[in-house]
Amino acid sequence: MKKFIFFALAILAVNTACGSSTNHNDNTKTEKNMETTENGKVIHLNKADFLTKVYNYEKNPNEWKYEGDKPAIVDFYATWCGPCKMIAPLLEEMAKEYDGQIVIYKVDTDKEPELSAAFGIRSIPTLLFIPAEGEPQIGQGAMPKATLKKAIDEFLLGKK
Repeated sequence: MKKFIFFALAILAVNTACGSSTNHNDNTKTEKNMETTENGKVIHLNKADFLTKVYNYEKNPNEWKYEGDKPAIVDFYATWCGPCKMIAPLLEEMAKEYDGQIVIYKVDTDKEPELSAAFGIRSIPTLLFIPAEGEPQIGQGAMPKATLKKAIDEFLLGKK
């Protein structure tokens, strides 16, 4: 796990981000609009889902082993975070556009602090880009659509 965290921290693409140490209660339309089913939808994960669909760090603490069969993005976010609210519609759009090719997950850092701690998430939004094979990469901040598409096409899908 130390190797993974070091690798992830070395690849940070730093943009504007929120600190995630404060818990705010703000009901937003963004979270209410997110669906929890597949087929072109963003999927919200709790710890149990994360362990079965993404990475079981309890079972494999020293080695990255992706549990999914399609490349994925995991968005670590909070409902009160401005940049998280900015990137949410882009992730919804990407889920539809890349339906059947990638899966997009969301993890609420306020509801799942253990997952945030396991990945060293200190600012949000933080996106974990997971190829079907190989090591994941982390990007921070509300990246523009062109950057997000480039990461999906080149890193996750291997297109040039």
